[in-house]
Amino acid sequence: MTVELTDPPASPAERGGKVFFVSLGCPKNRVDSEIMLGELAARQYEVIDNAEEADLLVVNTCSFVEEAREESVDTILELARAKTESGDRKKLVVAGCLAQRYEADLTREIPEVDLFLGTGDHWRIGQILGAGGGAEAATPAEVAPRSVVGRPGYNYDAYSPRLLTTPAWSAYVKIAEGCSQVCAFCIIPRLRGGQKSRPIDDIVQEARLLAAGGAVELNLIAQDLTHYGDERKDAASLEALLRELVKIDGVRWIRLLYCYPHGFSDGLVELIATEPKIAKYVDMPLQHIAQPMLERMRRRFSEDDTRRLVEKLRRDVPELTFRTTFIVGHPGETDEEFQTLYDFVAESRFERVGVFKYSREDGTRSARMDGQVMGIIKDERYHRLMTLQQGISSELHQAMVGRTVDVLVEGVSAETDLLLQGRTQGQAPDIDGVTYINEGFAPAGSLVRAEIVEAGDYDLVARIV
Repeated sequence: MTVELTDPPASPAERGGKVFFVSLGCPKNRVDSEIMLGELAARQYEVIDNAEEADLLVVNTCSFVEEAREESVDTILELARAKTESGDRKKLVVAGCLAQRYEADLTREIPEVDLFLGTGDHWRIGQILGAGGGAEAATPAEVAPRSVVGRPGYNYDAYSPRLLTTPAWSAYVKIAEGCSQVCAFCIIPRLRGGQKSRPIDDIVQEARLLAAGGAVELNLIAQDLTHYGDERKDAASLEALLRELVKIDGVRWIRLLYCYPHGFSDGLVELIATEPKIAKYVDMPLQHIAQPMLERMRRRFSEDDTRRLVEKLRRDVPELTFRTTFIVGHPGETDEEFQTLYDFVAESRFERVGVFKYSREDGTRSARMDGQVMGIIKDERYHRLMTLQQGISSELHQAMVGRTVDVLVEGVSAETDLLLQGRTQGQAPDIDGVTYINEGFAPAGSLVRAEIVEAGDYDLVARIV
């Protein structure tokens, strides 16, 4: 994602340089990118969308799975070519998970990069680079080493410099950094450290500032949202945080992304069901359902517990949109275990399902396991599960035709200027489909009532009523 800011850049007299910024990976990484942009803006950098004209090239990388690593490396090499073609007049910075994980290899293999920043050091980009304009530039030997990759775990706060790359009416709020789960397949704890939760009052203050700037939708994110506050000594919890956030004037939707199933309390279920400001939307990566697979994956939630939780959420939260993800082809997955997963998806009829083909990550327990599954089998299982879910999604969408729902208007459609585009509570930004509005008008950022008149596999069409 090439960054586009929602706020106007500094005037020419105030600019310290021009930066071209690419942010890869998940919304959690996007918040890190917004912090980096805020630090650069404080040094009077102007963000532009043309790498050739930039003085500074930055890519915030992802290293979660193999495809993400490949995308990150390709982006780095593309920007390295842009730097070389300019006669090395530009500086190139590589930040994020890839730098944290492969610092030694990257510094050796890609000499064009001027600075590598780890996941706990990205916020120092302005300080390390210095700035042009009226700011005092950093001296490379003393202030700007080529690699700054320390311990992960940095948490921003409500007053950290930040430039939103989302529209003013919708923002991500990262309530914790890192993860303390021990899933066998996952590299995130090594890249991000153990969970470190922000204080409730700091998160609430950030939410107030966002609401004052026009935010009506807050998307709460963390590597493990459900266990927010577990490591703190002040009784912080996701339920306690939500009870404070719903009091903020102007906020209409609070969305929960990346919930771990273990620890999802009855009180939290009740709060989602009864509080109007909390979107009836839960993103809960379940990863698998067959008990032997859950044990190999070192998941803390059993098959029976998972089935009971899904049933409870369905029963107690009317009109819930349930998003989940599953991994196929994890070491040891048998045909019978995959069939158990397939049947579970067919029975549960989740509104949203993402499927990952297992990626063998060095340094994880799963990578050392026997029974690695062949790529052709992973592909076959992936396509079977996705085809099943496509049919379920289509049927669920068709059942919405004729219903009237709230839609957050986002402006003119990216597909055609003849339509508006928005999202229902069941459509999270960037990861779900959208709702096209073919009749009526409302300004971007408005919440309107709209009747669903058509439905596709992933998108909806509505008219404002």
